[in-house]
Amino acid sequence: MKDILEQLEARRDVARLGGGARRIAAQHAKGKLTARERIELLMDEGSFEEFDMFVTHRCTDFGMESERPAGDGVVTGWGTVNGRMIYVYAQDFTVFGGSLSETQSKKICKIMDMAIQNGAPIVGIADSGGARIQEGVASLAGYAEVFQRNIMASGVVPQISLIMGPCAGGAVYSPAMTDFIFMVKDSSYMFVTGPDVVKTVTNEAVSADELGGSATHTKKSSVADDAFENDVEALAEVRRLIDFLPLNNREKAPVRPFFDDPARLDPSLDTLIPDNPNQPYDMKELVLKIADEGDFFEIQREFAANIITGFVRIEGQTVGVVANQPMVLAGCLDIDSARKAARFVRFCDAFEIPILTLVDVPGFLPGVQQELGGVIKHGAKLLFAYGEATVPKVTVITRKAYGGAYVVMSSKPLRGDFNYAWPTAEVAVMGAKGATEIIYRGKDAGEIARLTQEYEDRFANPFVAAEKGFIDEVIRPHSTRRRVARAFASLRGKKLMNPWKKHDNIPL
Repeated sequence: MKDILEQLEARRDVARLGGGARRIAAQHAKGKLTARERIELLMDEGSFEEFDMFVTHRCTDFGMESERPAGDGVVTGWGTVNGRMIYVYAQDFTVFGGSLSETQSKKICKIMDMAIQNGAPIVGIADSGGARIQEGVASLAGYAEVFQRNIMASGVVPQISLIMGPCAGGAVYSPAMTDFIFMVKDSSYMFVTGPDVVKTVTNEAVSADELGGSATHTKKSSVADDAFENDVEALAEVRRLIDFLPLNNREKAPVRPFFDDPARLDPSLDTLIPDNPNQPYDMKELVLKIADEGDFFEIQREFAANIITGFVRIEGQTVGVVANQPMVLAGCLDIDSARKAARFVRFCDAFEIPILTLVDVPGFLPGVQQELGGVIKHGAKLLFAYGEATVPKVTVITRKAYGGAYVVMSSKPLRGDFNYAWPTAEVAVMGAKGATEIIYRGKDAGEIARLTQEYEDRFANPFVAAEKGFIDEVIRPHSTRRRVARAFASLRGKKLMNPWKKHDNIPL
């Protein structure tokens, strides 16, 4: 028995080495951790249980039968993050460059099937050269099997992708179907076709970083939700995100201990709105002052910064936040911000996370490029997402809420549960000057100025909307946290069902 146990440990030691000490050293030299080191940092200490440690590939072409490392380039298993179960797979770049084989895909699919069956999040760590060329179509079919699991898991369990190295070709589509994608600066990149292929086909010269680096995907393409300085920071932030999320679509997000009075008043909010209606202010200040202990996990902070999305806790419970940001494009909605917010709202609704909407929106961004880019359809995505959502929805209008953008931002007719407004709010079809010039076209400048002032006095406030019941209450800014906390507390038992359907047809 002792000999057998020693043999077992010896085989485990070999498997844990992956591609061997030399390749591990090369991985470290690039500033990257190995697959096992990453899992160790992600999971609670000692909680990881590995699956399929001894699986090897079955390929016999191109001399592959002579090298059959245990594990076949991916580490899979389950464990806990702050005591809550998750499933994980981490590609091991030290084994055949982490390339996907038929058996590697089977390992990944097994762990994803278990996550769906047992109702726990999936974290996938990508660090791979792509499909294993020696296996041909078998590796491509392996990708398809993984993609099918991503589709089946969508809206059932949270899916998080960490790009911690190369992710190219067909490999990019699995992360693209997950709920959140995080990258590591200077060491990870994603693209469908690499720089060499781009140069050959289109004659465009571009570096890997420009084509698919973290800056490209967090600021321009919106493929990634955030990028971090190194592997350690990325894994720590994913642990933090997991704490905000429910395990699956049948459970609520965890309630965490909190030390912040739900009835806390904040007098500084009474002066947050500038006297000049065209002067910007930072909406993140309001987000932080509503949140428990000022804790805010922002999603896609570098993309479409004219809208803010992310998670806070109120009375220890997770709440998704969507907020216009007057500091960028005056808080206007445009193609990018509508897409960003719509996806976030749909995630929150899929996982029963209440939504807080903070509104200061002068309208949709005008322009030829916006119209030609399909702002109508993209704006409709956000409209559709809010109207479809059945979770508790609380809205606070701080300043401008004009035209169609007012309607889109979780207005009362879109089944908003509580719609509050600050006294500084202006709920109208458009700004006073534009409205007056249309209504009184042809009047001289002096008369227009006088009529504009009359229009402002009559409509540049929240009371017309309140008189008609579209605003539930005009609240004092300093009491916003208390009012929002009480609103969400009253909605904890909310039950609302949409008509039966196979699925909707959101305007993609």
